[in-house]
Amino acid sequence: MSKKIRILLVDDHSIVRAGFQHMLLKEADMEIVAEAENGSQAVELYREVKPDVVVMDLAMPADHDNTEASSTSGGLDAIKRIMLGDPDARILVLTIWEASPYPSRVAEAGVKGYVTKRCAQNELVHAVREVNAGREYFSSAISQQINQDAAGGADCSPIAQLTRRELEIFTLLAEGRSVNAIAESVFLSPKTVHAHRANILRKLKLSNGSEIIHLALRSGIIQA
Repeated sequence: MSKKIRILLVDDHSIVRAGFQHMLLKEADMEIVAEAENGSQAVELYREVKPDVVVMDLAMPADHDNTEASSTSGGLDAIKRIMLGDPDARILVLTIWEASPYPSRVAEAGVKGYVTKRCAQNELVHAVREVNAGREYFSSAISQQINQDAAGGADCSPIAQLTRRELEIFTLLAEGRSVNAIAESVFLSPKTVHAHRANILRKLKLSNGSEIIHLALRSGIIQA
């Protein structure tokens, strides 16, 4: 028998992990070697078990102590940290988040694939095999969104104009975190975070933090 694909499954909901584990373990060539429920655990387990493929959600806490609303910051940070340690990491994003600008930003971060949780079982299985083989797999809807963002079409989200760092800080502001807390978590000075916040408000034509939260909710970036 050929070598099995060793998978690290990352999602903050145990019942969701169980469902996808059940789907993947039906395949004779796949095995789940570890499961993580937050970003820090995903990074630690990646280093420990060295999986062939990481199947990862975007929306999760950054670590065990994070009790904030579910957002994409935990998953994005984990992707960044895994890729920093291993640029050849094969990460497949499996998430509900398909609106701009996340497909484009996640693709820019170097992931090998991106499918949504609405995908059929056979598409998920195919995506895992493609990523394991060193190829890319982006679902048709995700590819369409990436192309639309690249073209800068009228339907492109205004959030798509933010830089990667601004998007990270926008998401943390939308979670209700203070400037000082953000500065500590992203290793910047409070003055620099204030400058990013001012640029975000200007680019998005917003006036205050409450409007940031409302836009993030409307865009599906955070969940109430």
